[in-house]
Amino acid sequence: MIKKLVKFKLNGEQASALISPAKPLLWMLRDDFNLTGAKPGCEAGECGACTVLVDGKPVTSCLMMAIQVDGREVTTIEGLTRSADELDFMQQAFVEAGAPQCGYCMPGMIMSAKSLLETIQNPTREQITAHLAGNICRCGNYQRIFQAVLRAAQKAAPGGT
Repeated sequence: MIKKLVKFKLNGEQASALISPAKPLLWMLRDDFNLTGAKPGCEAGECGACTVLVDGKPVTSCLMMAIQVDGREVTTIEGLTRSADELDFMQQAFVEAGAPQCGYCMPGMIMSAKSLLETIQNPTREQITAHLAGNICRCGNYQRIFQAVLRAAQKAAPGGT
């Protein structure tokens, strides 16, 4: 089997892996780097459980081939925490709003929400709905997810608390 060396930045650090060209990014992250935050859900790009950021944009890692990240920057949910004691502001907002129930969709939701606030600092409910449309919460906890994103937007805003 032919393998290809992929070099990229992973959660702020240089990384490389020797992989099959047919290996999805999701499985490279899980198998080769033991980063299991991105979840295999539908594996058809429909549920968003595997969402990670590539060059700051949300992608469904089950559909993106790992070789496509060569020379790029990948951020996973594990890359958001600054330390074991300190969550990212988006993660903290989800906890404060009581958004996680089973938690399966949360990494993908958080990554999508994080990318939203990078482009729109004070999103409306409609903008949040549109941006998170590719992420499915199996528990149906959407109200608290919206509250979490709004809370995070307030904290991230200049002068936010």
